[in-house]
Amino acid sequence: MYNLVMKDLKIGVHPMFFLFPLVMGALMLIPDWIYFIVPMYFYWVTIPNVFGAYKAQNDLIFTTMMPVTKKDIVKARVTVIVILELLHIVIAMIYGMITIRLYSNMHYHFFAPHMGFWGLVFIMLAIFNILFISMYYKTAYTFGKATLVSITAAMLFAVAAQWLGIQNSFVSNIFNGSGADNVMLQTSIMIVGILIFIVFTVIGYQIAVKRFLKVEI
Repeated sequence: MYNLVMKDLKIGVHPMFFLFPLVMGALMLIPDWIYFIVPMYFYWVTIPNVFGAYKAQNDLIFTTMMPVTKKDIVKARVTVIVILELLHIVIAMIYGMITIRLYSNMHYHFFAPHMGFWGLVFIMLAIFNILFISMYYKTAYTFGKATLVSITAAMLFAVAAQWLGIQNSFVSNIFNGSGADNVMLQTSIMIVGILIFIVFTVIGYQIAVKRFLKVEI
């Protein structure tokens, strides 16, 4: 399993994509910006390029020639996806903490990067994962449709959440008002987001395994 993950990281992931979150995460420093956009670069740029590289290198054939099971192949690829997602989120969170301290007195029109916001980000990526992972492994080769559908769904969630945060005073108060100073509330939202992320990713993985077992290579 470890060797499969390392193989996927070294062959399919260009070193640039390990530095990419560090560069794009700096967008969190823009005052009162739409911070949802920052983690979106993961599925706008990283996923299409990484899976395009796997396809170009005919990684599927190469991997299946190794003494590994199809289940382990899926597990390793899902692990790589989660590693890259967490890299994007953790670095963006660090920039977000700097932003909160730099603009401590700012009135945010969009979601401020408090812990509750990151809970929403985890949910957005959970939606992406369950759709992309399960759809991709119908073939384990083509990724265009899976990418389009999963990105669209994740973006619709982000747009709906941000719109609600602007239009609904109760939601706005939770993320930008007095609720932003409620550590218990913010932590709870983030924990719920992480749990949804884990559950959706696991479900996506389980569906992917069942579908990949039926794929003729």
